[in-house]
Amino acid sequence: MSDNNPFEPIESTPFQSHPPQNVHGWERVGSLAGGVLMMMGKGLRRGGVIGLAQLAIGGLALARGITGHCSAKSLLEKNRQNLHSARTRIEQAGEELSRLKANAEAATSTATVTGNDSLDSPKVGL
Repeated sequence: MSDNNPFEPIESTPFQSHPPQNVHGWERVGSLAGGVLMMMGKGLRRGGVIGLAQLAIGGLALARGITGHCSAKSLLEKNRQNLHSARTRIEQAGEELSRLKANAEAATSTATVTGNDSLDSPKVGL
């Protein structure tokens, strides 16, 4: 596949038994606490559509904290890596362009250009 193809095979699915963990430490604790507070504290007390939305958001945060995996964070990290590799390729191309320019300038500074003598000589009529 091409390096710049945005459509690559999915490495993990939601129903995998052990998705890779990318949420650690305080971030995971914060997700657990925020999920419980959002789900229990706000969502259940408020009720209605807004309460249901808060309950869903709290549930997602709680699941993120329990599993230690966040698909959104994984996607952002992958995009960050793609940006970094694109930046590296651009910098390498710029260095190559600078080398080519220096070689071209060195070649033209030592070369002698001579004119076409046939233009200066008189033409013989046929």
